[in-house]
Amino acid sequence: MQQTDITRSQTLGADLRALRKARGVTLAALADALGRSVGWLSQVERDLSEPSISDLRKMADVLGVPISMLFGQAMAPAEEAGHVVRRGARRQIGSGEGGLREELLSPDLTDDFEMVHSTFAPHSRAGETIQRATQEVGVIISGKLDLMIEGRLYTVGPGDSFRIRGEAHEWINPYDEPAVAIWVIAPPVY
Repeated sequence: MQQTDITRSQTLGADLRALRKARGVTLAALADALGRSVGWLSQVERDLSEPSISDLRKMADVLGVPISMLFGQAMAPAEEAGHVVRRGARRQIGSGEGGLREELLSPDLTDDFEMVHSTFAPHSRAGETIQRATQEVGVIISGKLDLMIEGRLYTVGPGDSFRIRGEAHEWINPYDEPAVAIWVIAPPVY
């Protein structure tokens, strides 16, 4: 089967490049942190070389993502690759700590934004204030969620949407049922 540009966009190399760029890390800086050459890392990002599990662990650590983010992506049929993500093929992202389960809805990490399906467990909270250089919008699908944005509390429920523009924020689900949200973040943070 001949590989097309669409299927190539869902590769480990493209995701690594997108993560590296989203974090403002140069090819040289990442190669140095890994103890590898720039040439080798460039080949990995172009899918001409495969990193070892040890390399992947180091990459995940330097880029601040769980190692599972770098592999385990379900393959889509060629005609759907780069366009459709089936429910059972969503990639788990984030650490899962604090009662937040996140799944990537975007086909890969190569866009200027990422779309995330977030499930906030009952009686959970972020545990820290989050502030990042992003623009984020979301809509609550089910349940209720408390958002603290720049010190102001907002309670949002099904159908409510919100926006965060680089502001300090925290999420809290003090309720007895999970809250589910669709969250769009630009630029990507995972």
